[in-house]
Amino acid sequence: ADQLAALGDAFVSDSFGVVHRKQASVYDIATRLPSAMGQLVATEIDVLKKLTENPERPYAVVLGGSKVSDKLAVIDNLIDKADRLLIGGGMVFTFLAAQGYSVGTSLLEADQVQTCRDYLARAQAKGVELLLPTDITVAPQFSADAPASVVAASQIPADQMGLDIGPDSAVAFAEAIRSAKTVFWNGPMGVFEFPSFAAGTKQVAQALTEVSGLSVVGGGDSAAAVRQLGFADQDFGHISTGGGASLEYLEGKRLP
Repeated sequence: ADQLAALGDAFVSDSFGVVHRKQASVYDIATRLPSAMGQLVATEIDVLKKLTENPERPYAVVLGGSKVSDKLAVIDNLIDKADRLLIGGGMVFTFLAAQGYSVGTSLLEADQVQTCRDYLARAQAKGVELLLPTDITVAPQFSADAPASVVAASQIPADQMGLDIGPDSAVAFAEAIRSAKTVFWNGPMGVFEFPSFAAGTKQVAQALTEVSGLSVVGGGDSAAAVRQLGFADQDFGHISTGGGASLEYLEGKRLP
């Protein structure tokens, strides 16, 4: 940090993607020089404040991605703030297991089943709508050319793995998103990199472009997905440049 600080008279931090990391080039240099945030960081913080301080309602939060454990803290914090929580991606199978369903060979975090059960109970007690898929697109193995079929979320065969939310769920999720005034989305609904398992993510992205209020795409995989699926950045209210940073902010953490 001293070596970096010797190179200038002031420090402007404009890399939102790293502001959640307490590193020499991010944090320590700012303790050695007069410092300020750049316009990109200022814009990001401004948008995140709209998601956490008096969001326009209904407020929907859409979470996907592979692991529940990555999103535990954000669910914990937003279950008190959102009107609707939509859960997709690999993390959904731990929620389905929490409801007593068999999930076949799908991704499952067995140590988080009870936590998911607690979230389901909390959401119900608070009157928060927690939407889980009613159908799942499954395949016998994880590959782009695996034969896809659609099954009820409660009827996943023992030898199949869920790789996307099903078509009925995609329609229901899209409707819940379109009718919201504030939407935050982090994490794809399925393996969007494989065309056979990209439909759920694509419909969620499409619905976000039709929100009449503020639509925010968390960085990382979600941003990669919307671009890969052919959407333009200006189709959304805001695409965050920091997946981890935006999640930590929404968890209620103070970013260094």
